[in-house]
Amino acid sequence: MVDALIRRWFGRGPDRLTEAAARHAGQVPPVRFGEFDLALFWAVTALTLFGLVMVYSASIAFADESRATGGSAHYFLVRQMVFVLVGAAVAWGAFRVPMRVWQSLTPWLFLLGVALLVLVLVPGVGKVVNGSRRWIPLGSVNLQPSEFMKLFVAFYAADYTVRKLRFMASFWRGFLPLAFVVVLVGVLLLLQPDFGAFAVISAIAFGVLFLGGLRLRIFFALMVLAGFAFAGLILSSEYRRQRLFAFLDPWADPLGKGYQLTHALIAFGRGEWFGVGLGGSVEKLFYLPEAHTDFLLAVVGEELGWVGVCAVVALFAVVIWRTFSIGRGLVCVEQYFSGLAVFGIGLWIGVQALINMGVNVGLLPTKGLTLPFMSYGGSGIIANLAAMAVVLRADWELRCLRRGVRI
Repeated sequence: MVDALIRRWFGRGPDRLTEAAARHAGQVPPVRFGEFDLALFWAVTALTLFGLVMVYSASIAFADESRATGGSAHYFLVRQMVFVLVGAAVAWGAFRVPMRVWQSLTPWLFLLGVALLVLVLVPGVGKVVNGSRRWIPLGSVNLQPSEFMKLFVAFYAADYTVRKLRFMASFWRGFLPLAFVVVLVGVLLLLQPDFGAFAVISAIAFGVLFLGGLRLRIFFALMVLAGFAFAGLILSSEYRRQRLFAFLDPWADPLGKGYQLTHALIAFGRGEWFGVGLGGSVEKLFYLPEAHTDFLLAVVGEELGWVGVCAVVALFAVVIWRTFSIGRGLVCVEQYFSGLAVFGIGLWIGVQALINMGVNVGLLPTKGLTLPFMSYGGSGIIANLAAMAVVLRADWELRCLRRGVRI
């Protein structure tokens, strides 16, 4: 029944137009459910649906007691369901757009992203939450431009690399112009401040540049320079220094700087192998801050144990594996923009998931990065699903090319 419904959403298939007839007529066969990567589709679907369950479980106590939610225990669940439905609709629209159109729109999308990052800094426009100005209020919802900027940077880096392909061996003509653009975006993000988003966007841009042919010595020099730069940014900011020191020894101040991390570690410890049972978390009962956003994995660890966490990690591994496999296939058939854009999206999801998981288990300093597809938040869910739709579109076009049908 599920397959029948999805076939209806994605098209009935080439029952009225054969591939040979399509090639003769210069048309593309209709989309079928099985004509894109099913492993990627189901992995993303599983993460998103599992995220709905865990957001509800992690937020129910907070929502029931908060005045902002009107005392409704289902507040975050209902909103997250709406975000997922909107994200699915946006994803369907993104899937319908050919990759060549995305490439032609790349400069405008990037300028739109920069404009939104500037707009969010304007007093009276940007919304301040917990000392950070990252959101633009739109009625009952908030728009977080940095989430969409990650997708726009993946497009921009891919388009830039394709245009500058013959200059990739040059520091001045290949690397430096993109570095300038990334620094510009980084300054806007640090003014919010949003250090985590800057780290992810840097990984996307320079990762795509490296995959596009940047010389190894330039790349390694960049890594060293980036290490010093990020260290300088951390040491120059009091709140970043506090997070770093709390990460190094959270038990030194368990009721202050190390509060979040110590309670996340307690949650994982309580979960052991199989967890205390879905809905049985104690840490989510006003002990663990941001349980339904940044520290959702800690609630998974407490309620579903090591097995539940491994299931989440395995699903993300499938997403990254299939995304990079699609990108490699596209590059092999000389669809360089599509391939590099897909690589950029894979880097985005992989790096952000890795940072969030590392923060939750105490391997990385605390950062305000959500777990893709799972954590509560409208902008993140919509941007993540739209990005995966772009990957599936690129995969579909690759399959058409392999059948001899030009898009």
